Amino acid sequence: MGSADDAGLWARSRTGDGGAFAALYDRHRDRVFRHAARLVGDRHDAEDVLAAAFLELWRRRDDVRLVGGSVLPWLLVTASNVARNLTRGTRRYRALLARLPREPDAADAADLAFADDLGAVVHPALATALRSLDHRDLHLVTLVALEGLPIAEAAELLHLSPAAAKSRLHRARLRLRDQLADAPHPTFALEAQP
Repeated sequence: MGSADDAGLWARSRTGDGGAFAALYDRHRDRVFRHAARLVGDRHDAEDVLAAAFLELWRRRDDVRLVGGSVLPWLLVTASNVARNLTRGTRRYRALLARLPREPDAADAADLAFADDLGAVVHPALATALRSLDHRDLHLVTLVALEGLPIAEAAELLHLSPAAAKSRLHRARLRLRDQLADAPHPTFALEAQP
């Protein structure tokens, strides 16, 4: 099934066809989940991001633009935004917890679980390096290098010119390469597709 099938399913979904929407969900859930898991690093949070992205797709179905005849790029950007909001909320929650008094040597079970889940999704050095990018560069790298979208499609989704996207991607790749230079396994696929 290609993007033409995606466009047909989407047209039927927009008229309220739940079966067509379910077929789109079945087709794209794994890629959206993997994308979310890379961004949040926790399986349960990634499932929440997946659910929220598809809920937004259904809720905003009259406003969604297909890119290349597919809803996948829209879902990936939406999942990125949901993940960023979730991460921001988690960071605030952890900052609040850090201000509370506790045993000096007590290990935080949530931190240990987060580290374990993140290690299962991507190499820890890569996860740390990716989190150091600003949100637009992180979106660009994940869409192009990790999800395999062409730069032109990613640029359109992020409201960038193709030239600006290429430049930002180049700078982000250099920054990641510098941060991963001392990592035990510094070879990660960060090549852009034309």
